[in-house]
Amino acid sequence: MTTRMRPRTARLAATAAILGLGVIGAQSATGATQDEPTSTPVPISTPEGQVSSYVINTTTANPGQVRKAERAVTAAGGVVVQSWPQIGVVVAHSTAADFRTAVAAKANNAIESVGPTRSVAVSEGTPESVQAPWGPGKGQLKTSVTKKGDISEGTAATTTDPREGEQWDMQMINVPQAHTITTGSPDVTVGVLDSGIDPDHPDLVNQIDRANSVGCTNAGQPATGEDAWAPTTSDHGTHVAGTIGAERNGVGIVGIAPGAKMASVKVVNDDGFIYPEYAVCGFMEAGLKGMDVTNNSYYVDPFEFWCGDQPEQAPALEAVRRAVEWSTDQGAVHVAAAGNSAYDLSDKTTNDSSPNDAEVQTDRVINSSCKDIPTELDDVLTVSSIDRQGALSYFSNRGLGSIDVAAPGSSILSTVVRNNGYGTKSGTSMASPHVAGVAALMKSAHPTWGPDRIAGELRSQATDTPCSTTTRGAECVGTPQENSYYGDGIVDAYAAVR
Repeated sequence: MTTRMRPRTARLAATAAILGLGVIGAQSATGATQDEPTSTPVPISTPEGQVSSYVINTTTANPGQVRKAERAVTAAGGVVVQSWPQIGVVVAHSTAADFRTAVAAKANNAIESVGPTRSVAVSEGTPESVQAPWGPGKGQLKTSVTKKGDISEGTAATTTDPREGEQWDMQMINVPQAHTITTGSPDVTVGVLDSGIDPDHPDLVNQIDRANSVGCTNAGQPATGEDAWAPTTSDHGTHVAGTIGAERNGVGIVGIAPGAKMASVKVVNDDGFIYPEYAVCGFMEAGLKGMDVTNNSYYVDPFEFWCGDQPEQAPALEAVRRAVEWSTDQGAVHVAAAGNSAYDLSDKTTNDSSPNDAEVQTDRVINSSCKDIPTELDDVLTVSSIDRQGALSYFSNRGLGSIDVAAPGSSILSTVVRNNGYGTKSGTSMASPHVAGVAALMKSAHPTWGPDRIAGELRSQATDTPCSTTTRGAECVGTPQENSYYGDGIVDAYAAVR
């Protein structure tokens, strides 16, 4: 087995101005190689009068540069929604069609890049606290398409009798054996970056760290209180949370780390979208509040792949990357779902699903600069999904050098909102929380270990697994020690805590 960690890339910083867009380029460590085609541009319209959202990256991450960027936002006819001086990122709204060009010009050299975060208007409006001249609230809505999600076998409530015996996934990764050593420490917190955790589910009510839970879907501005972080239209986060930390209490199921705590970090809006400003907020709050692990069962919308060689996509890619790196430096280890498109992440060629918040998607050429974020960012453990037989789930993304570890993700029984019950779902979204839960157990057993050590040990202790066959997508390549389906192997909870 290997202990390889994907190395951090250099900062996505460039110095060449892209004339006509008023932004600074982002061709660097995440750019395409010379023998690859340039990715297909996807122009994003920001018409005059429409409330559009932007992310601005300063050339240096310090308060002085951020203040310059904030002043430039105002001078260009926009408003600052949220600033993150720790990473040099500003989220802004504007109704001016030329905002990108104007804000870059007025900031002189303080801004590295600026780009839109959505291909449509801001559906939630501008937060009231911002006091935008166009007023708060909605009124800029545009019908969005339904986002492609995980595969559900139904989430109807069932009886609440003990169902631990039905959790084949826990048996597969040796959770019962791990529980003889530790069930997790209450000093360890897992941030569930998702659609919210049901606050009164009997298996979750005692597991939520309410003081550190936060909502990020109000244009990327953090908000506290149950109304901000509880689920509204989706039980996805509740299902994820049950796998990570459902309480051992004589009812329902048992999570991987029932002794640890979970913070609900709501980054999914009522339409099912996770925009860059939401994800940035989620990662920053995880770092600010000292969370030890985050689970990220999503990709950042509206692009399934954000291309570093495209000036309209690179700024958001960079902002999320900065947030991930900063929160890692604060001590959080990040785990993310590989995705459900049966795509080979190590061999990117085309994509037809983006932008998924628009009525029409673009058939585009993509290349290695195009990233499924956050899962393909450095400092993130990428998890593929396997079924009950241990084979790669037919829907799971894969890729040699892209997948870190595998975990159960097909027909997973966990908690759901409806009737405070239980149901099964399938997806890499269900695989990722298995690894996040194991990371929480590992942090509990080894409290001095930092993110790099935990990630490295998770990989090195995973069970070597030879290639399996598939009914969809690229065939498996590699060795039992590391291959495109399982990465370094199937995660092992018992090995992680010994």
